[in-house]
Amino acid sequence: MDRQTDPLAGLDQVPWESLHHAYGPAVDVQDQLRALRSAEAPVRRRALSELFGNVYHQGTRWRASCHVVPFLVALADDPDTPDRAAVADLLRSVVVGDRRDDDLPFDPQRTFAAADGVTDEQAALVERHLEAEDLSEHEEAAGLADSVAVRWEADAYQAGARHTDRYVHWLTDPDPQLAGYAAELLAWFAPDEAALAGLIAVPHDKAHTATRASANLTLGHCPVGSERIDACLRRLLSANAGIVPVTAAVGLAYRLGDQLPDLALDVLTDARSSDFDADVPGWDRSVRGFVALALHRLGLG
Repeated sequence: MDRQTDPLAGLDQVPWESLHHAYGPAVDVQDQLRALRSAEAPVRRRALSELFGNVYHQGTRWRASCHVVPFLVALADDPDTPDRAAVADLLRSVVVGDRRDDDLPFDPQRTFAAADGVTDEQAALVERHLEAEDLSEHEEAAGLADSVAVRWEADAYQAGARHTDRYVHWLTDPDPQLAGYAAELLAWFAPDEAALAGLIAVPHDKAHTATRASANLTLGHCPVGSERIDACLRRLLSANAGIVPVTAAVGLAYRLGDQLPDLALDVLTDARSSDFDADVPGWDRSVRGFVALALHRLGLG
């Protein structure tokens, strides 16, 4: 089978026994990935929890972490996979980590600079002493540990960066949670033409409200200077769904600052004085939190 018919094709060809996660050789990862396809919800939940602990233990990535990324992408991509949004949530954690919108726009070169120059041999040295639980007793390995951890983090991020075309595809998925997660995930990668077009094209009807709101926030964090983005967000200021114009106004406030159109400012101030609030799939901050931050950036907080 190829990956188009089996999202776990090639799983047995990965040398999991020579890769390590938080608890040693990653020999259990294969069965955990397979269990994400189980018909039994408790089995899937247990596998998801185990994978979180193994390849994203307390926010740390390991050498095995980047190797699970293509399989998580393929699982989330397959409509026959149960709980696809939960798989995408794990994917986001492995690829991006516990970063919040405060770190946007994201600069991977600066963020992962400590990994520059780390060799495979140095990473293997640290890995051996982590497994032996004697890292602190070996000066060279201990001195390299932090840089190697950044290297594994960067490897996971780069593995995720190779699949942005799939995240764009998920923007049109009928599962609003998965689509909303996809929009947020795209915020962490330099937007190409396909990503921009996909984010702009998300409808703002009732069925796509959550995805449209997530896309608005991602567009707000895109590099400034795109008239297409600004025009899209301006149009959405008049949308009917409350969360859509509010997130569009937030996006414009981020992008335009004191050049913000009056209508956008009105939307933000009305949202601040109302009881309106909501969560947007993929984002840790609530809409009310984004409104407060946007007004603060404008000097009105």
